[in-house]
Amino acid sequence: MRAGRRTAFVALPTAAALLLTACGGGDNGGDSAADPNSEVTVFTTEPENPLIPGGTNETGGGRVVDTIFSMLVRYDNEDASSVNEVAESIEADEDGRVFTITIKDDWKFHDGTDVTAQSFVDAWNWVAYAPNGALNASFFEKIEGYEDVHPEDEGAEPASETMSGLEVIDETTFQVTLSAPFAIFPETLGYSAYAPLPEAFFEDQEAWEAEPIGNGPFQFVSRIPDQEIKLARFEDYAGEQQPQIENLTYKVYQSLDAAYTAVVSNDLDVLDQIPVSALAGDAWQTDLEGRTLEVDLLLSYTLSFPLYDEVYEDVNLRRALSLAINREEMAEQIFFGNRLPAQSRVPAVLLDDPEGQCEYCDYDPERAKQLLAESGYTGDVGITYNSDGDHQQWVEAACNSIANTLEIGCNPEPVQTFNVQREIANAREFTTMYRTGWKADYPSIENFLTPLLRTGASSNDGDYSNPEVDAKLDEADQASSVEEATELYMEAERMINEDMPSIPVFDDKGQAGHSTRVENVHLNPLRTLDVLSLSLA
Repeated sequence: MRAGRRTAFVALPTAAALLLTACGGGDNGGDSAADPNSEVTVFTTEPENPLIPGGTNETGGGRVVDTIFSMLVRYDNEDASSVNEVAESIEADEDGRVFTITIKDDWKFHDGTDVTAQSFVDAWNWVAYAPNGALNASFFEKIEGYEDVHPEDEGAEPASETMSGLEVIDETTFQVTLSAPFAIFPETLGYSAYAPLPEAFFEDQEAWEAEPIGNGPFQFVSRIPDQEIKLARFEDYAGEQQPQIENLTYKVYQSLDAAYTAVVSNDLDVLDQIPVSALAGDAWQTDLEGRTLEVDLLLSYTLSFPLYDEVYEDVNLRRALSLAINREEMAEQIFFGNRLPAQSRVPAVLLDDPEGQCEYCDYDPERAKQLLAESGYTGDVGITYNSDGDHQQWVEAACNSIANTLEIGCNPEPVQTFNVQREIANAREFTTMYRTGWKADYPSIENFLTPLLRTGASSNDGDYSNPEVDAKLDEADQASSVEEATELYMEAERMINEDMPSIPVFDDKGQAGHSTRVENVHLNPLRTLDVLSLSLA
């Protein structure tokens, strides 16, 4: 999950250091919220920003946002295919440019107000409007009129507060006109950037940030920063399947190892990622016997370059560093076969045949040395990573591989938390390579390219720009079919890999564990927990 065109998210002041307690939105979360026997606890990290869907582009906040909001479509547990949720229908015109979206008429927000077509249009316009600084603004750049609300020149005054391509037809229908056809547009609409917002958000954003109001299966109850976020079942939830549990608490952990210890001892109910330390000898299968699950994830691990730093301007240096990493050895010795060496920056599960996508993703010491010499670079390099995310071992191994292969120094440089790393990224202050990863927002090759690598895109933290790549992505967007689009996206990826703006390292094979207190624990390929099926044992 994803930074606007060099604009950091600007949050209104909140009582962030205080215990926040909900006071609106019905009578859920009363006595039941206080009953520890009815509470299910789930791992997370501290959200980077207030829980505004359009301003949340990292997994700590994303887990919570995906639980308190329901989108137009949801993604299936098995293959992440899109299924209508709030949407009754999404119909395209013959050109694939105008989409008429009809929503179901029985959805409500947690404060009891109706979810309407206007709820979506107002939310989308707010996220896209540049002065609001929403991190996910660029997800709306394909809508006609986006350039009027989000000028390309940073700091320029928008010509409008609303996009011309959004029109409310009636209470339950709105129309979206794109500036050009976009074959996979309906599949993108399960991402949280496209969530609706209630009138209460626009009336008092500061109050809403303190007590978020969504339309999902669980509603906000309280929050202790850096500790927990408590939610309770929303009794008026209009989804086809009702939540099976009454209370859900996201517990914030500073490390995966601490969370793993907690789930083994039944002090945490659901952990969606197993730490490296527990993969050795399949220890996690023994520690959590009968309470494990695995899923092929749409998740990639990369090392990114701050291309705004002149040190990394030479493409041959970037190629050499990639060729110097022995992915096969790392996957086996560190992850014990539970990660796949990357052959592409797109997870293999999305590609029929990843071979040939990335010329510089193989381990080739001789070629790496040759390219380093051609670059003329003679200094040391470093890799920054967040130490709360279980990345130390593989980052150190990558550094060792680079150092041993290229005979230069490579220094792992930890920062304390993922939030700190995101602050550095948003401020464009990296001076080393830095650890990155991408969990798909929706099941498409496009999602591993456009948000990360199109010029000015929401999560293009390294400031990569190639007009020819942008043009190829435009061509793929406007393809007449998903199949044609896929071929063009793959072509765009090969162009990107020639530039090597980041180094693909691993695809993730997801492992998860749970306590003996819960059952029916399911993750989809986007590593999203199915909170509707989750139940007490």
